Amino acid sequence: MDEGNDKIIVFDAYDTVVAANLVKTKLDAFGIPCFLTDENFVALYPIRNEVFPGIRLHIFEKDHIQVKEILQAEAPVVHSCPGCQSLDIVYEPSRKSIAAYVIAEILVGLFLPVKKVYRCQNCKREFDALA
Repeated sequence: MDEGNDKIIVFDAYDTVVAANLVKTKLDAFGIPCFLTDENFVALYPIRNEVFPGIRLHIFEKDHIQVKEILQAEAPVVHSCPGCQSLDIVYEPSRKSIAAYVIAEILVGLFLPVKKVYRCQNCKREFDALA
């Protein structure tokens, strides 16, 4: 048996159960075997960091290129900041969303998902892909 074809890798990690299951369902529709881990753990501890990476999508290593192509077909591509046209942008958790998360956690014990947005490293503007 060829071990290279049977090796399971972590393709990506997701912040919410919904986002992870949408990707898994799409891959299932294309006949690509995959599975998710840490779904229940993320529901209990929604902060994502190095220790708690989020809901992980596992695939066979041989399917990596095909999975990447399938998922990139629908991913919005942002090339520049709509404000200053800078090309230095990153996709990361919104600072506004993190502040709302901390306040909600302190006041009512409510866990909110942290929204991810594009942030320009030049003018610090936050925006969605459609902005």
